[in-house]
Amino acid sequence: MGAKSDLAMSRVKPRIAIVLFNLGGPDGPKAVRPFLENLFSDPAIIGAPWLIRRPLAALIARLRERSAIANYALMGGGSPIVPETESQANALQTALAIRLGEAEVETFIAMRYWKPTSEETAKRVAAFRPDHVVLAPLYPQYSTTTSGSSLEAWRKAYKGSGETHTICCWYDNPGLIDAHVSRIRRAWDDAGRPRVRLLFSAHGLPEQIAQSGDPYQWQIEATCAAIAAQLGADWDWQVCYQSRVGPLKWIGPSTPEAIETAGKDDVGVLIDPVAFVSEHIETLVELDIDYAELAAECGVPVYLRAPVVGVDPAFIDGLAEAVSRALGRKGRCPDGGPCPSSLARCGRKVGSETGA
Repeated sequence: MGAKSDLAMSRVKPRIAIVLFNLGGPDGPKAVRPFLENLFSDPAIIGAPWLIRRPLAALIARLRERSAIANYALMGGGSPIVPETESQANALQTALAIRLGEAEVETFIAMRYWKPTSEETAKRVAAFRPDHVVLAPLYPQYSTTTSGSSLEAWRKAYKGSGETHTICCWYDNPGLIDAHVSRIRRAWDDAGRPRVRLLFSAHGLPEQIAQSGDPYQWQIEATCAAIAAQLGADWDWQVCYQSRVGPLKWIGPSTPEAIETAGKDDVGVLIDPVAFVSEHIETLVELDIDYAELAAECGVPVYLRAPVVGVDPAFIDGLAEAVSRALGRKGRCPDGGPCPSSLARCGRKVGSETGA
């Protein structure tokens, strides 16, 4: 009787665990090869059977290790994605403490391909003994290769308590849109408001995945349209895709192609990394170094890059609102508008099949 009473007293406030998912990145040179092996071993990335996929992943990792280490060296030897995600988790926990003052809220982070892994974080969340678990991928636009993969890994790893509420995507979240708009305007203002073409640069995707019913490209374009609408009609803008690898045809136009076209048109570019919420190799090396050099070679008169949303107050507030809304729903749902019915692999539909 006494033990039961003590437990009841300790659980007057509901416990809510918020799990933020991201890609992850190597924390040093020795982590580069295992990180790449984990990445290319994911069936959502390479769909071959395990007996083929595993040795293929090891081969790709070995071939790319040296160049990847060189790129990470430009960022101090490792990826900043984990500390940046931790900062976002801390900011979100502070925001939720105000919104959900009647609850005990704890934020956790889980990286898909490096530490802390879903398995490690799942044990920590289970030890917290939550009444509710909100799963929030830090990919605003859903793809089977990112959010889908992370949520599936979590479903297999988590054995603890709590009712699960999943935010499968939040591509038109007002806080997200506001944060992009403010950072684009600030980058443009700080440069003296030059004549530029706004390039929304998102991570690319093989065309065959996009054509399979994956909603990523549709959601990217919807995010960009919402940002452009808020910026106003005077902006010249375009959606493009970066980070193409391998022999497959990818969705386009590519960001390098868009930069080359800007050079031919004698117009500057302002890049907004629309699919990324934290700085990492695709922004700090690919955008800031590789594409800046390309722009100079192509005669682009001005090359600017808006910072990622990071811990922008509008972004964190929007994410806190999304988490609060998710607590009122069971299962997996978008935070915002639904996908067209033709996109059979949207996060909500896939979630209803997996139970995530």
